[in-house]
Amino acid sequence: MNIFRIIPDKIGVVQDQNRPDDPHSWQYKLYVIMFQGNTPMGRLFDVILSLVILVNIVFLLLESVQEVSFKYAYVFAWFDYFFLIVFGIEYILRLLCVKSPKQFIFSSYGIIDLLAILPFFLEFVFPQMHVLMMIRSFRFLRIFRIFKMVKFLDESRLLIFSLIRSFRKITIFLFFVLVLTFFLGSLMYVIEFKYNPGFSSIPQSIYWSIVTITTVGYGDVAPVTALGKSLASFMMILGYAIIAVPTGIFSATMIKETNSKKMKEAACPHCQARSHPAEAKYCWNCGKELET
Repeated sequence: MNIFRIIPDKIGVVQDQNRPDDPHSWQYKLYVIMFQGNTPMGRLFDVILSLVILVNIVFLLLESVQEVSFKYAYVFAWFDYFFLIVFGIEYILRLLCVKSPKQFIFSSYGIIDLLAILPFFLEFVFPQMHVLMMIRSFRFLRIFRIFKMVKFLDESRLLIFSLIRSFRKITIFLFFVLVLTFFLGSLMYVIEFKYNPGFSSIPQSIYWSIVTITTVGYGDVAPVTALGKSLASFMMILGYAIIAVPTGIFSATMIKETNSKKMKEAACPHCQARSHPAEAKYCWNCGKELET
């Protein structure tokens, strides 16, 4: 599956393509309510759905408190079934009112909607999966439709594309950092293991290396020798430089994406042609100079 398929374009574009053709059918009317947040009924539906999701999340938070969960276990169990029925019916109705159920299932909202009900069934096999119902909080993305905050989703799309395009460079860099932490952790083990019980093994030393080089610094393990402290100081300074690298890679990609988007949207002042490359100085259609 193409990863770009699950990245939403401007909100409503994907859904409109999946809208039923007959405006007099019940599927069309249901589609308008469930997918069109710019209509009164669609806006009301989104508000009610968001409130239900919010209540569900509050219950999940309370259920994680052991004293409350033990005292009201019966109440929480009944509400779990209630929310499952509500979200299950909603998901089925969405499948029934779209022109292509498959297109909805593999859309960004379709995947999130499925994940909203999937943990309930998985927890019968894996009880710890219950906490994954917090995935439902992602469904608050629908609230953007209520306020017509298209620009917010457009910017989030730009952010996701930048992350994807930077993935290869960042992955290579992280692999280098991983090798570096293994090497420095092993070196610290050689220096400290005779004098410091905190560095009792290479894995323990690698753990310390990761904590140090990421500038987290829990303080549970610390070097005691002069050489060990010198190496630790070097790693702390190195950590700041390492953090800056992926940030720079991502920032450069994001700037490139932004400039490319602006160039593609800008029309030639002479012939109104569009879709120019980001580095273009002259119009591909008329050959005249573009405005910068």
